[in-house]
Amino acid sequence: MVEGVKKHQWAHQKLRANSPITKDFEMKIIAIYHNKGGVGKTTTTVNLAATFSKVGKKVLVIDIDSQANTTFATGLVNFGDEEKDNLKDNYIYHILRYSDFSSISEVARVSRFSSYEIDVIPSHILLMKHENELNQLDYSRVILIQKLEEVKDQYDLVLIDTPPSLNLYARIALITTDYLLIPSDLKPFANQGLENVKEFINEVNGFRKLLNKSPIQILGVLPTKISTNSKFIQNTLQKRLALIPERYHIKLMDSIIFERDDLAKCTEQTLLVGDTEVPAPRSILDFKSSSKSTDEFQKLAQEISQKIGLFL
Repeated sequence: MVEGVKKHQWAHQKLRANSPITKDFEMKIIAIYHNKGGVGKTTTTVNLAATFSKVGKKVLVIDIDSQANTTFATGLVNFGDEEKDNLKDNYIYHILRYSDFSSISEVARVSRFSSYEIDVIPSHILLMKHENELNQLDYSRVILIQKLEEVKDQYDLVLIDTPPSLNLYARIALITTDYLLIPSDLKPFANQGLENVKEFINEVNGFRKLLNKSPIQILGVLPTKISTNSKFIQNTLQKRLALIPERYHIKLMDSIIFERDDLAKCTEQTLLVGDTEVPAPRSILDFKSSSKSTDEFQKLAQEISQKIGLFL
């Protein structure tokens, strides 16, 4: 019965996709973070953005990782062609560096990876060279809060993709966010990293208290890149799921993102422009709407919306 209600609600939300957006709630900010790399942060960020955008929500994606995987996955740049690099003079660094210039509206770009419009604040590999510089600027830790406040009426949802580290950029993301989603493949190294994540959250919450910001609301650990092998699901997966609340005392999301070929291939799409093959990544919704991965992201978006009151 509950599942039927959820499907009805999702169908109703789809009908709203072509309707004008009515803002009856505050802009929500979600950081996608784990200090272990390769656990599906970027995949989660971009496909979740596309899923919310499809149901009529105005979404801003912020890439604050110098690896710039989200920038690539949203189709903003071809890193293989340095001559066509048009991002290095206007990306997340400039937002963090200049308190009076480089607003969100000036830096954001419309993505090409989704048929539903999504704005993206890109990153760049040069970001790694600026960490020491930004560390010397006290306001760099809080300037993103101020600049997002300026556009709070323009977006329903902000998703921040973070570096797999405990560095300044991860810290800025957690200082800025309202909510935290922790993707994890649930393997031993990722699980062990959850202790670091918890300590990092506690440190950041101490700083947030000085800003009169409430503690980060943890949505939960999201199982990602999970094998579809039936024996694994019946045995090993159940043990790994139980371990998260029992040992690490962190909530689990009900949703699971499984490892599927469709999900891997959608970001690897290319186009032939003249004689040159150029990257043309797509969201899973655009690449294959009938994919099981599409259903999984829709269920994830439903779960998140219920937790943060996005559709209330």
